[in-house]
Amino acid sequence: MASITLKELYKIYPGNPEVVAVKDFNLDIADKEFVVLVGPSGCGKSTTLRMIAGLEEITKGELYIGEKKVNDVPPKDRDIAMVFQNYALYPHMTVYKNMAFGLELRKTPKAEIDTRVREAARILDIEHLLDRKPKALSGGQRQRVALGRAMVRNPAVFLLDEPLSNLDAKLRASMRTELIKLHQRLGTTFVYVTHDQTEAMTMGDRIVVMKDGLVQQVDTPQNLYDTPCNVFVAGFIGSPQMNFIDGVLNKNAEGYYVDVQGDEVHIKPDKVNEKMAAYVGKPIKLGIRPEDIHDDEAFLAEHPGSAIEAQVEVSELMGSEVYLYLDYKGTRLTARVAPDTTSKTGNTVRMGIDTRKVHLFDNDTEAAIMN
Repeated sequence: MASITLKELYKIYPGNPEVVAVKDFNLDIADKEFVVLVGPSGCGKSTTLRMIAGLEEITKGELYIGEKKVNDVPPKDRDIAMVFQNYALYPHMTVYKNMAFGLELRKTPKAEIDTRVREAARILDIEHLLDRKPKALSGGQRQRVALGRAMVRNPAVFLLDEPLSNLDAKLRASMRTELIKLHQRLGTTFVYVTHDQTEAMTMGDRIVVMKDGLVQQVDTPQNLYDTPCNVFVAGFIGSPQMNFIDGVLNKNAEGYYVDVQGDEVHIKPDKVNEKMAAYVGKPIKLGIRPEDIHDDEAFLAEHPGSAIEAQVEVSELMGSEVYLYLDYKGTRLTARVAPDTTSKTGNTVRMGIDTRKVHLFDNDTEAAIMN
């Protein structure tokens, strides 16, 4: 088993101008940890994973697997196994041969190969598929074979690059569960790349949020959700994404409040911090998650000072909840409310903002002022 340390890692592609794909990447991944790299396309997450694997040369910085610096160590000697988005199975080989092939190249004894392949197949529930070829398998089955091929090597580190993105939504959800159980069973370090923040939130012990080659924030899923460090992280983590409203931070005898186009959103005293004094009278962004905007009378009665009026542009029934897409004085907001809501498309409605859950961000730097 192994920890992974990335110190000031850079990947720069030469050219005019040169392309900096990853810059100043620092991260310590503990032994047996499940870490997810997440971000939009082109943010550098797959490049980072490929540098760990040895498939991309490191331009600057140091990479350690365990105690060993591996910058110049070839991929085959790094004790890692990589699972790709496209499975990369040999079409002319059976499932058994696909899983055994890497061990055969290493001159592993036949009896040991057979034991390892059958054990991996049992864990992944693909024993009945060992004599089939990849074309006779579904997407989910092929994904399991690709995982099995990695497992038989007993690697210290599993690297997974968007392994579920080719699967349909239902299968993706069940494979997420299978991967979590597999990680617990194997007790191996997992580094997982995805652009899907739902995958990141449900699977990772910690999440690394990336944008434009830079690490934005590293934390547990819950901490990322509750205390995002900037507007990008706040908007990327959570579905539907956080709402942002332009306002001005003010203070009176009762305390701090945000003036949003004439409406006052009062900040709870226990949320106030020392940063806020410097922003009084200045424009800021107020962030509020869709589930923290309410239209039920009980909430509005309990929080009379938090109500705003908005028009419902679209109402989407999702079964267990309803998404209301609102126009609030020209700003688009999304609210996630109970399925028994009486708010309908075209209605003008009173919505209550849960002031215990608001976030404030600097207008220029987009850094968090208050969570």
